[in-house]
Amino acid sequence: MHTSFKRIFLIVMDSVGIGASPDAVQYGDEKADTLGHIAGHRGGLRMPNMGKLGLSNIRKLPGIEAAEAPLAHFTKMQEASAGKDTMTGHWELMGLRIDAPFRTFPGGFPDELITALTESSGRNIVGNKPASGTDILDELGEHHLHTGDLIVYTSADSVLQIAAHEDVVSVEELYEICETARELTKDEKYMVGRVIARPFTGEPGSFERTPNRHDYALKPFGRTVMNELKDGGFDVTAIGKITDIYDGEGVTTSLRTTSNMDGMDKLLETIDTEFTGLSFLNLVDFDAKYGHRRDPDGYGDALEAFDERLPEVLEKLQDDDLLIITADHGNDPVHHGSDHTREYVPLLVHHPSVNKGLALPLRDTFADVGATVAENFQIRMPSFGESFLKDVQQQGGQR
Repeated sequence: MHTSFKRIFLIVMDSVGIGASPDAVQYGDEKADTLGHIAGHRGGLRMPNMGKLGLSNIRKLPGIEAAEAPLAHFTKMQEASAGKDTMTGHWELMGLRIDAPFRTFPGGFPDELITALTESSGRNIVGNKPASGTDILDELGEHHLHTGDLIVYTSADSVLQIAAHEDVVSVEELYEICETARELTKDEKYMVGRVIARPFTGEPGSFERTPNRHDYALKPFGRTVMNELKDGGFDVTAIGKITDIYDGEGVTTSLRTTSNMDGMDKLLETIDTEFTGLSFLNLVDFDAKYGHRRDPDGYGDALEAFDERLPEVLEKLQDDDLLIITADHGNDPVHHGSDHTREYVPLLVHHPSVNKGLALPLRDTFADVGATVAENFQIRMPSFGESFLKDVQQQGGQR
């Protein structure tokens, strides 16, 4: 039996929770159930390939048959860190425990911060509320064109976003404004996870955000498994917003994506390349396009579209590859509000030699994923998390 896998492919289905976690009541989420509520709303989900891996073996989901011989080992994971945001979930996956949650601003940012941004930028500010990035442009874009006022808004995540038309505020000036905003918001007083520059172009009624977006994220509060991989000479390919989430820490190759399907395309291209290490993909559409907008039909369509692409991935995997599919938090589109939800996340672990995947023990932290990656590549183990490497090597068809 081989002692390790040459390549690990980690897919995070952003916000795809699988039922309220035991501490969900502390977050007002005791009835949250992202996958269950979407499946119930639609009269069942058509996800036969995730079903074959063992998704309905974790917990029965309408429309998805439990597999008699799952192609993956399966369980669910509970988040140990405080919070339910993207950065907390991802950082925990790579071995960190975050005890002080990032702040969100459902009522907008404090006057003190807005005043500081106004004084530092020399421009007035409009908006200052949670909003969709396209809706806020429809509402305030024309005003911005006439006045040069910066459009500041947030979301259910810990983000401060600043939008400006490229003909009114140059991209370089917007970046400088955002760099200052990053400095103003990185301490415990505000604890903002990301500042995002949102340049746009066009005319009223047809504004378009440009590819010149730039994220200014906090660096992880400690070394992650990705840092150890990179320093150990291994490859770490970040696909989607992974680079932004970790502020580039521990990344050797960064691939941007425009959608879930583009993310799957980039993943397939990565599988075709020769490397040793980790490929880490975030599929953000579930969360950004459908969870926050409380759109269970769109969310369900996106889940089924992802499922249709899975056979392409499974067919390309080599004998010494490991595939891990999980999530970072929930975002139940049937739940009240428009925020993330505190939920268990699914964990499916597949390699081509699995004959019959078995139930893994319930994980009490997402950091077990990072610990597994670390043990596999024999790098320094994170201080948090317990590896399940031996379980997936030995069960369900030995390697």
